[in-house]
Amino acid sequence: MRRLIQRVSPAAAPPLPALLLVAAVGVLLVLAARRSSFFDTTSAWSGARRPSRARNSTAAGGRVPKGCDLFRGEWVPDSGGGAPYYTNRSCPHIQEHQNCLKYGRPDRGFLRWRWRPAGCDLPRFDAAAFLRSFRGRSLAFVGDSLARNHMQSLMCLLSKVEYPKDISKTAHSEFSTMLYESHNFTVAIFWSPFLVKANKSGDLWHLHLDEPDDAWLAGIAGFDYVVLSAANWFTRPSMFIEAGRVVGCHICLVPGVADLTLRYSQRMALRTALRALTGAFNGTVLLRTLSPTSHFEGGEWDKGGDCRRTRPYAANETRMAGLDLDMHTVQVEEFDRAKVAAAAARMVLMDTTAAMLLRPDGHPSRYGHWANQNVTLYNDCVHWCLPGPIDVWNEMLFQTLLPD
Repeated sequence: MRRLIQRVSPAAAPPLPALLLVAAVGVLLVLAARRSSFFDTTSAWSGARRPSRARNSTAAGGRVPKGCDLFRGEWVPDSGGGAPYYTNRSCPHIQEHQNCLKYGRPDRGFLRWRWRPAGCDLPRFDAAAFLRSFRGRSLAFVGDSLARNHMQSLMCLLSKVEYPKDISKTAHSEFSTMLYESHNFTVAIFWSPFLVKANKSGDLWHLHLDEPDDAWLAGIAGFDYVVLSAANWFTRPSMFIEAGRVVGCHICLVPGVADLTLRYSQRMALRTALRALTGAFNGTVLLRTLSPTSHFEGGEWDKGGDCRRTRPYAANETRMAGLDLDMHTVQVEEFDRAKVAAAAARMVLMDTTAAMLLRPDGHPSRYGHWANQNVTLYNDCVHWCLPGPIDVWNEMLFQTLLPD
């Protein structure tokens, strides 16, 4: 454009009205493009379109100072103009039930907040810097659908720079492996909602609390980083088995079998999984703490409960309690126990629960399907909209894994 302007002499310049018309059309096109990229809620992504290269900015790609606690802080209005990082048009990896923009969520305020740790600022996610930092590395997510939600958020953030190649060894979507070829960076998901061996018989799950699930244990060999997370599935009615015999249950209502509650099964399953990792894995193990189960209002999850708030809580408006507190306590205690016993593995606690407790506005609610669709789905106040607050997990992950 500069070269074209330099070649136009005053004598050859077009008349002023024509210049004004061209300028006006240009402004309208820019405004239309901006409006379309943010407000269009249809899935119009085409695999043939390549992502644009992200430009570095002073607000992205930095690192927090030593001693800053990433996981304690508050949500503040995002006045930097960087939100959202992506939309459902630019990212093909959003699962339908978390595709809130596509399915008509009317408000956009939930996209306009940033997490500010106490004592420092959290840099914006820089996709190019992430891929450069983890060139030749591999990252596995192990757990339930929230582990998948986490991985999909990461892939959407990275879509600014590169789309991955699917190199999965199975057609099962819960065990997918993706390769960012130009950076030789691999990311994978291993479905294991209990972390230990489990099978369902009738209405009861049978959990072998002393046997890690081979579905992920064999698969993570050779990975550099593993993000472990599991919590919500332990609320299901279950029988607890150790050393081949029943030792208790959760809501099984079987005569002679003690109800040890889900606190027991969660603790023992997590202990088994962490013991297996710290004994045989020589990479970095990250335990991400639970995503809150307490954002349903007006009823339980299966009795009309919903999450329709449009703003985060302030830090003094809510606190961790009940089941969230119990499960979080178990996770922190078992992490500390495993860290002491760790041999080769580096252990990192990603304590995201406090930050996410403040975001009841970030869930799909009923915007995970078309309003007129004849489907039987409960309001979703467990998973997170993409884009949405969950993207902060990967901002935290990047800072946590950056080398000293």
